Amino acid sequence: MNQRARQALADLLDHAAAAARLIGRGRPAYQADEMLRYAAEDLIIRLGEAARRAQQADPSAADAHPELELRQLNDSRNVLAHGYDIVDADIVWEILARDIPRVAAAVKALL
Repeated sequence: MNQRARQALADLLDHAAAAARLIGRGRPAYQADEMLRYAAEDLIIRLGEAARRAQQADPSAADAHPELELRQLNDSRNVLAHGYDIVDADIVWEILARDIPRVAAAVKALL
């Protein structure tokens, strides 16, 4: 993996850390605060953009490392960026709480 792809994955880890801090506030706070929900959506967009950049920098990255879920992150980004009117806040929470920690662990192991 080249340096540009590694930098994109490092950016992904930064966004994953922010997601962990948001999740750390708890689901009741998330459900009660519209700004936290918007922040969560923005984090998924940022995570997806970092995944897209990693794939651009190293087109074989997604196939070589399926555990990084680069395509899925980019797909999630696209749904939120272009289908903001159909966003389900519960699904956004689940992505950040369940999926992103797993992806971050895989990225750390790779880097």
